[in-house]
Amino acid sequence: MKNSTTRNYGIWIFISVLFVSEVLYAQEAHFQFQFGTEVKSDKLLLNHETQEQILTWINVNTEENTWKNHGEELICYGNPIGVVRSAKLYENFMLHIEWMHMEAGGNSGVFVWSKAIPGEEDRLPDGVEVQMLELDWVNLNKRNGITPPIAYVHGELFGVGGVKTIPDNPRGERSKSIENRCKGRGEWNTYDVICVDGVIKLSVNGKFVNGISQSTQRLGYLCLEAEGAEIHFRNLKIMELPSGTASPE
Repeated sequence: MKNSTTRNYGIWIFISVLFVSEVLYAQEAHFQFQFGTEVKSDKLLLNHETQEQILTWINVNTEENTWKNHGEELICYGNPIGVVRSAKLYENFMLHIEWMHMEAGGNSGVFVWSKAIPGEEDRLPDGVEVQMLELDWVNLNKRNGITPPIAYVHGELFGVGGVKTIPDNPRGERSKSIENRCKGRGEWNTYDVICVDGVIKLSVNGKFVNGISQSTQRLGYLCLEAEGAEIHFRNLKIMELPSGTASPE
């Protein structure tokens, strides 16, 4: 009887340890951090008053050491490939974000209107990607000895994961920028992105140079992408605009 009680007690300890381990793992897998601000614009047009709240980002499929808050910057170390998502869904909004690659040919981006559910084979989710490639990407990714066009690196916009769009400046199904305004590694770039009712307009370093329309998905999470290279982000601000075609009446 004593041996049976001892054995049962040991089993319960094992189950308890297993349960605690799974809880800790779940907590680690779903870590959160704060970065950027959401600007409340209720009174903005009337008396220039604004209220801001800090944005929370939720891990989807990266690791806690993929991201690091450093002062006012967010450092993404690039691995494993994946994304973190905003805590809330966005439909119509204006996004301001500054980014700087630290490695030649670095790859990253921001996803808008995303479900933030990566596919089985692709670690990146659906939505519309606002591309952030470092200028040397084209030199490091020659195809059959041919250097890809600079349009690859300069703020391309394209639907992913089954999301379709109409490109303003077609390069196949993608939209390329009409002018190369991106700066290389070690220099800050500024994106201003306006997303309204399936239309996106992108300004790069102070000039609108790209856009898409008729996105088949126009409500979703905002995602920051880790794709193998160190990139720094700062001054992320998002301002919601009135809802439109994606919201029920």
